[in-house]
Amino acid sequence: MAEIYLNSKYIGIVDDANRFVEDFKDLRRKGNLSEEINIYHDGTSNEVCIFSDEGRARRPLIIVKESKSLLTEKHLQQLENNEITWFDLIRQGVIEYLDASEEENALVAYSENDLTVEHTHLEITPSAIIGITTALVPFGNYNQSSRLIIGSKNQKQSLGFYAANFHLRMDMDSNILHYPQFPIVKTEVHDVIDYDQHPSGQNMVVAVMCYDGYNMEDGVILGKASVERGLARSTYFRPVEAQELRYSGGLIDEISVPDKDVKGYRSEHDYRFLEGDGIVYPEAKVNEGDVVIGRTSPPRFLSSMDEYNLSAAIRRESSINLKHGEKGVADFVIVTENEEGNKLVQVRLRDERIPEIGDKFTSRHGQKGVTGILVPPQDLPFSETGIIPDLIFTPHGVSSRMTVSHLIELLGGKVGALSGRLVDGTLFQGDKEESLRKELLNVGFREDGTEVFYDGRTGKRMIAKIFVGNMYYLRLRHMVANKMQSRARGPIQLLTRQPTEGKAKEGGLRLGEMEKDTFIAHGATLLLKERFDSDKTVIPVCEKSGLMGYFDARKGGMAMSPIYGDNSEMSNVEMSYAFKLLLDEIRTLGIYTKLDLRSKY
Repeated sequence: MAEIYLNSKYIGIVDDANRFVEDFKDLRRKGNLSEEINIYHDGTSNEVCIFSDEGRARRPLIIVKESKSLLTEKHLQQLENNEITWFDLIRQGVIEYLDASEEENALVAYSENDLTVEHTHLEITPSAIIGITTALVPFGNYNQSSRLIIGSKNQKQSLGFYAANFHLRMDMDSNILHYPQFPIVKTEVHDVIDYDQHPSGQNMVVAVMCYDGYNMEDGVILGKASVERGLARSTYFRPVEAQELRYSGGLIDEISVPDKDVKGYRSEHDYRFLEGDGIVYPEAKVNEGDVVIGRTSPPRFLSSMDEYNLSAAIRRESSINLKHGEKGVADFVIVTENEEGNKLVQVRLRDERIPEIGDKFTSRHGQKGVTGILVPPQDLPFSETGIIPDLIFTPHGVSSRMTVSHLIELLGGKVGALSGRLVDGTLFQGDKEESLRKELLNVGFREDGTEVFYDGRTGKRMIAKIFVGNMYYLRLRHMVANKMQSRARGPIQLLTRQPTEGKAKEGGLRLGEMEKDTFIAHGATLLLKERFDSDKTVIPVCEKSGLMGYFDARKGGMAMSPIYGDNSEMSNVEMSYAFKLLLDEIRTLGIYTKLDLRSKY
């Protein structure tokens, strides 16, 4: 006797649980029951659980009967000839979807060779254990699992050709790689998803070696000549928009060049790029502070009656200008309407991004690194055949991470480049390493992928042979130009009087507890003091009561005690404004914060 549960609700009992489950599956495979229902027999608690609710992850598998796959050669032939579809295979009971619970009762084989009498299902392809982006990593079966995951994540951040209509789009942070290429070492998934229509990397000549320590700690070294010829060059697009908002009383914003009598008028120099309609002209090179869209708004507060007379009201300036650190070329201008029917102006800015020190690059194997130096071609090492690497990768990145696939791709890329073919690196079924080595030997190179190199600066032959090959490298969207920020003096927050936060607000970098310790360890006392002076304030403190005093404007700005007035000795104490704020907040709780002053000397 076994209890039956439908979506975790008890519905009855059955005498022979195994027979019931078998009959249930047969009905589902024949199409009498919905193919979305799954059944699971729990032998230990003798329960049969049926699930038909939403939110279950289900995956397709080929059904196996008597250690033979139900998917025959005939089926495959019909699929190729477009005589049947995937859904026909499901209807015919050749393929079924299993959820996590039903898979508990299934024994799945990886390949037809592994099939035994006990197997119930067969994987459609061994690489079904990974997702689409992960399947784009070549020779993934030679890789450590965590690096495989990182490699798939990195590809999502790479610059490439993301949409064919990019020139008409107003996307927030979009990048276009100028010369994207299809990888020499590909997988089957590259063909399935039409990767050649939207590639996101370039095939580079990569040498695995050290160069004066500029590529230590995962750094990469780029050849300056390659970059000057357009290697990994990209364009960054960002839109700026303004709309004419409507206010109560029939007032409305106006997009135009502001008149000089407008409240908050900047200067003629700031408006120099605006045309008669108040919008920047295309191909104008704008920098921070320059106005891109001119706009005036009605006054915020109508205080007196005469301001209701609209002719007398002074409009205020509300133009859109570039924030701190922004620059670009006005690329594309759109004048249209928003949902409410108000005028909407969008200006797209573009900025050419040439690889520089600090820009991030990665291979498809989770080997990400930051550019350490751009080396001129005459200083770069070169091979006997005169090949100069585009990128130098550190050998220390491979040993602990065990990304053997990174090295095999170098080998495969070299074979593909020399033989003029694409190398297959599909998971579990790609070209074998031995065959790649033999092919490399046949085209006249060493089978282990190494070559004799010469130092470009001295001309001397290097003692070690250098592992060199072709590799698909990606440029990531993390660029120095987007992240670089610096600050000396600038805006402060109203409450704490400390510098503002964030790059756009001209913010500073926070110096925390641990950073403070480093200054102490170095003995850099004055630097430490300067760092903590960002919200320095001098407060008069009453020596009798120990409370903070105030300055009385009626008595010529004299410091007064909150309790004793001018009958007390007041001392000026230098403190952080944040500390003064803390004392204020503690006092609001009714706690007497008495400062006990002692002389320094």
